[in-house]
Amino acid sequence: MIIRTLTAVAALCVASPLLAQATGSELPDPNDRSNTFTIAAGVASVPDYEGADENRLTPAVAIRGRVAGMDFWSNATWLYLDLIGPSDGGMDFDFGPIIGARLNRTGDVKDAAVDKLPELDTAIEIGAFGGLSWHGLTNPYDTLSVRVDILKDVGGAHESTLITPSVSFSTPLSRSTYVSAALSAEWAGGGYADYYYSITPLEGAIAGLPAFDADGGFKHWGLNLTGVQMVTGDLAGGLGVFATGGYKHVAGDFKDSPIVDIRGRASQWMGALGLTYTF
Repeated sequence: MIIRTLTAVAALCVASPLLAQATGSELPDPNDRSNTFTIAAGVASVPDYEGADENRLTPAVAIRGRVAGMDFWSNATWLYLDLIGPSDGGMDFDFGPIIGARLNRTGDVKDAAVDKLPELDTAIEIGAFGGLSWHGLTNPYDTLSVRVDILKDVGGAHESTLITPSVSFSTPLSRSTYVSAALSAEWAGGGYADYYYSITPLEGAIAGLPAFDADGGFKHWGLNLTGVQMVTGDLAGGLGVFATGGYKHVAGDFKDSPIVDIRGRASQWMGALGLTYTF
């Protein structure tokens, strides 16, 4: 994974000469804040539950855009809105609300033992994010972001808090190619650990698993890589193909829970492939 990360970073660093070689019309203004909207749809392969050793295929949809100078985007089942507009310099403050739903183990599970555990409720989570973004490090269009997300379940499921720091870098490699890389970690409270990873003696007897009392703490770290190749038009508008791949490593009591240690695995792989359209 370290080699892949360094390879991705090296690829990002060549963006500036590639942009300089771009042909066609004049390059767009990097400070343009016009309204825009991108939708991506395809199919994703994701772990059957957090810590599972099997993946399942599921539809994948994502959106990103800008309205009245405010950026919005989706990340899995969460929606973000940045309430702070860009500054005149090369650094921006980022802050806004997050709302979404966590669907972990809310339906049937492939693993026969884990499927015998109680089916869990959907967690309705709200919160906020804050961070800093720097632009124009290797070319006028790149972005390096450092951010912290804080989410709280308000739907009566795990009733706990999650804190997720992350760092990401994104850039076009040409007028029709875009890449990004993101590294993140996550801390989860005791309520989250207990709801998703603890097993009572009665539940263990039914599922054939040992009882386990999970404590909160450092939950996982992960790496994601994404690429977009435009088929028509360019990155400012048109039809493209996207691919994304990610790795997550479960840690702490979350890793030691029988649903991961015995029936699953700490190494979690995911990926998605589909089409994207920008207008």
